[in-house]
Amino acid sequence: MNVLFISSGNRGGRISPIVQSQMASLIEMGLSVESYPVMGKGMIGYLRNVSRLRNYVTCRSSYNIFHAHYSLSAFVATMAGCRPLIVSLMGSDTKTGRISRTVIQLLSAFFWSRCIVKSGQMRKDSGLRYARVIPNGVNMDLFRPVSKFEAQERLGFASRKNHVLFGSDPDRPEKNYALAAAAVGRLNTNELEIHFLRNIEHEKVPLYLCACDVVLLTSKREGSPNVIKEAMACNCPIVSTDVGGVAWLFGSEPGHFLTTFDPEDVAAKIRAGLGFSQRDGRTRGRKRLLVLGLDSKNVAGRIIQVYQTALGHER
Repeated sequence: MNVLFISSGNRGGRISPIVQSQMASLIEMGLSVESYPVMGKGMIGYLRNVSRLRNYVTCRSSYNIFHAHYSLSAFVATMAGCRPLIVSLMGSDTKTGRISRTVIQLLSAFFWSRCIVKSGQMRKDSGLRYARVIPNGVNMDLFRPVSKFEAQERLGFASRKNHVLFGSDPDRPEKNYALAAAAVGRLNTNELEIHFLRNIEHEKVPLYLCACDVVLLTSKREGSPNVIKEAMACNCPIVSTDVGGVAWLFGSEPGHFLTTFDPEDVAAKIRAGLGFSQRDGRTRGRKRLLVLGLDSKNVAGRIIQVYQTALGHER
């Protein structure tokens, strides 16, 4: 089966690590997968890619399936005539305005062969009753537990301090760093250092996760946050707002703390996470992910089933 991934290439012509990881897992399952990076910002920037993508596909008639990631890439693929088209909505797509949601619903009904969302809440928000819920999987070979002290030594972190990792770029408004900063301000910052996942090579992310006592996510909204699953794969204690199916991911496993959007509550949960880290060390998040079937190979198999169903013209 030959597949063309269509997704944003606004990282210097490279697709996101999340999409790259899914692509790699499908290749491991025996599929031939290529990627087409969509270059440009905003609706106008994306739409400039329609004719380019159409010409690209016309010159290569060997694809069985087209798979677009994120709604804007899906709009481009739809207008370029890519069929059959699978669309993965990534999270913020379902939190847009009514007009955009209506367009997504219409395209899904009449042009997209299948639609994938990352959580049950995304399916509810989008109004796409028949969308398949398939969260992104985790590369369990890359994201695995490493000794905290070994990771701290390799990164140059002070072992005498507590370390909290904010699981994103604090400059992204939807990640709500203001809440994290307000909560950290209520703690003894002389004994605590906060770090950020900003401009970090994907292959080095596991080191940062394992070097920290607590991984913190204070997002206003999420689809199915990958950093939470990656931290779970590393058995890290985690504090997170209740977004994007995080409660389902956590289950009742100790060392995972859900919080409200109250800074006092976030601060209290960080204290609890630090206490857990000092007392118990690591969680059983990795085992929980395997129970949920969220390793990348299992997820790749589910995506292949979607492809096969689309090619069989079943609904």
